[in-house]
This record gives sequence, C-alpha cells and structure tokens, in this order.
Amino acid sequence: MRIGIIGTGMVGQTLGSELVSLGHQVTLGSRSKDNEKGLAWAAQAGPDARSGTFADAAAFGEVVVNATGGTVALAALRAAGAEHLAGKLLIDVSNPLVFGPGGEVTLDPVNTDSVGEQIQREFPEARVVKALNTVNCAVMVAPGRLAGEHNLFIAGDDAAAKAETVALLGGFGWPAEWIIDLGDITAARATEMLMPLWLRMMGHFGSAEFNYAFRRPA
Repeated sequence: MRIGIIGTGMVGQTLGSELVSLGHQVTLGSRSKDNEKGLAWAAQAGPDARSGTFADAAAFGEVVVNATGGTVALAALRAAGAEHLAGKLLIDVSNPLVFGPGGEVTLDPVNTDSVGEQIQREFPEARVVKALNTVNCAVMVAPGRLAGEHNLFIAGDDAAAKAETVALLGGFGWPAEWIIDLGDITAARATEMLMPLWLRMMGHFGSAEFNYAFRRPA
C-alpha cells in the first residue's frame, strides 16, 4: 500500500519506518522538498521510502496519516491540498498541546471541539479517523513492548474507514479486540483530553512507554 505521512518528526519517522518494514511504500511530507530530516529518513529507510512536500505525500498516499502537532495540523493539511485528501482514509494521530512559557501544558481546542473534528469539517471529503494519539510512538508500532492486553481508541464518522484503520493497526501488532471504537469523530475530544493525564503519568513512571488497559467483570 502507498502511505503518505504528513510530518517528519519522531512520530512520523517511527510510523514511516515501521510501515516500510511491513512492505508498504511511504512518502514522508514536510514544508519543503529539501527538508533535512525527511531526506535523512528516506536515505536510511530503504528503497520504499521517499520524502517530499506535504502535497507530495498526500498525493502519493492511498492512505494519509497526519503526524504533525495538533496546533499546526490544519495548516499542514491545507498545504497538502484538499484535492489530495478527498475520498482517502486520513488517520489523525495529533494532539492539540500548547506549551506555556513556564512549561505548563494546555489544550487548544478542548472540551467543545477537537483537532479530529476540525480536520473533518475542513476536509469533508476525507474519511477522518482519530487513532494512536493516546500512546507514544514506540508503543504505536510495537504494542508487544508492554505486558498484557492494553487498549487503543478510534473515532470517526465512516465505519469502513475505521475498519481499514483497525486492519492497518493489526500490521503493527494491535489485535482488533484491543481497539475500542468510541463512535463518531466527536469522540476525539475525549481521547485528546486524555493528554494532560498521560503527561502526568509519564512524569510518574519516568517513561513514555505505558498505556491504558480497561477491565470488565469476568
């Protein structure tokens, strides 16, 4: 499968490398063709890895992944081009983190909106699914790093797009029964609002490699 990833940071590179290792062709997109991180990633990831602009990545991908920060996601996707997103599964892994001058973290948007919803409104012909934003990138692509069963969330308006997302995540090692479908794209508010708790837990554990696990009566 051809996959376009919007963003050349750690999340985008980690997802891209794992997807290439699974046999997919990946283009990592940034603001410019000569982005140093994108070029370096493509050079070491192998012949199925490419880098280019946001528009190059979106046009290339049968599936598009938004791996930018939540506060810049809309601008990056506008640069990618609505025409390159129309009809495609668009997996949004971003979180709307805003870092204050003293290190404090807030969310924008929050409570009555989410990045996932903003993307779906702005690109109504894309099939947006919120996923993977509640774990760090190492766990995203290797859930077996953690002991036992643990859970991911997905949210989106298109049932077929969510099924395609579950199948793609299965390639990373996520069993379908570990993935909780929270419903339509408005549920992205809840998963994005988990981030303040996630950051506190990271401070408590001294590591980003952990996840949520839900237990029900036997």
